[in-house]
Order: sequence, then C-alpha cells, then structure tokens
Amino acid sequence: MSGGPADLLTYGTATLGEAWPQARVIDAPLCPLAPGMALAGRAVTVRCKPGDNLALHLAMAQAGAGDVLVVDYGGSCGSGPFGEIMALACQLRGIAGLVTDGAVRDSAQIAALGFPVFARGVNIRGTVKQDRGEVGVPLEIGGAIVRTGDVVLADADAVVVLAADDLTAALAACDLRARREAVMMDRLRAGETTLQILGLDRGEAR
Repeated sequence: MSGGPADLLTYGTATLGEAWPQARVIDAPLCPLAPGMALAGRAVTVRCKPGDNLALHLAMAQAGAGDVLVVDYGGSCGSGPFGEIMALACQLRGIAGLVTDGAVRDSAQIAALGFPVFARGVNIRGTVKQDRGEVGVPLEIGGAIVRTGDVVLADADAVVVLAADDLTAALAACDLRARREAVMMDRLRAGETTLQILGLDRGEAR
C-alpha cells in the first residue's frame, strides 16, 4: 500500500513500533501538551542554543505544510522558546506539529489552538534571539537519530522516527498487524481466551 505520513495516525506508535522494528523510538520523556494530541509528518530538524529561539524562527520560515519541527534544545527546561504566537504561525503555514527535548510556554493556549506539541516540560521564562543555531542537521534526541526528511509519528504512547524510504513498507506492515489484531479481538468477543488465541494453552502452567 502507499500513503503519506499522516496515514500512520490510523495505527499509532505502538503498532508502528511492533510492526516495523527498524523504527527509532525516542527515549526522552517527551509528552503531549494535552490529551489526544498526535502528529505525523516529515521532520525539519533544528538545533537551538538553550535560552535562544532565533533558530526556531528560521526553521519555521523554512518548514512547509505537513512538516514537523524537531528541536534539539539540549534537554534544557530552563526557558520556553516556543509559545502561542509561534504555534499560530506554524499552524497557519500548515506545519503539522512540534517535537522538542526542551520546554514550551503558553501550554493552555497552544492546546486550545489544537496545535500538536510534544515537549519535555513547560517554562514561562523567555529567550533572546541572537544565535542562528543549525537547521537541517542530523540530531540525536533520546538515543534516536533524527534527520530532516525522516517521518515522525507521535502520540500519547511515544515519539517514533523512521526513514522516509521505509514509509510505504511500514504502512503495509502496520495494516497487516492491525488486521491480525482485529481478528484476535473478534475471537476474544466470541469467548476465547488470550491463551487459546496465542496458542499458549498447551500444557497449561501448573
């Protein structure tokens, strides 16, 4: 099957991680700002100096519809370089969301906009605009390498990255796994146990 990054939202990170072992899971504790937030798109990477958000503004100007800003903020939660105005600016450009290993601000307002943000924390302290940082460079966040053009999927369970060339095959693998799980759930509703379905009832544990 073929499709775009947004089609991964149908399956979610748990299914992608199981169906496509090559997917890279970001281990940093990045959480959605609000329940139900999810995003999928192609990464535009940006490395920001903590305490400075000029690089983020530059990346926003380069990103296009369907892109996800992936920000290396050095793991710092000492300031909030992204807030309501920037979220609105991204939303109006069609940017699909933000993933950062730093903090953001205006969390309630961003949630009200419905702009998906996954961050390490929240901090109202502001930033300067002096350091241009780096846009489009490979990043390592939470043990996972992220490159511009990679596909990013994030939901309440995880943030997962895969190579753009793997997207079609990964979608097919997700679809197959989802169909198999649907059959299992039908069998559960018909009265079978997970032991029976998984073939684990042979010589039951004593």
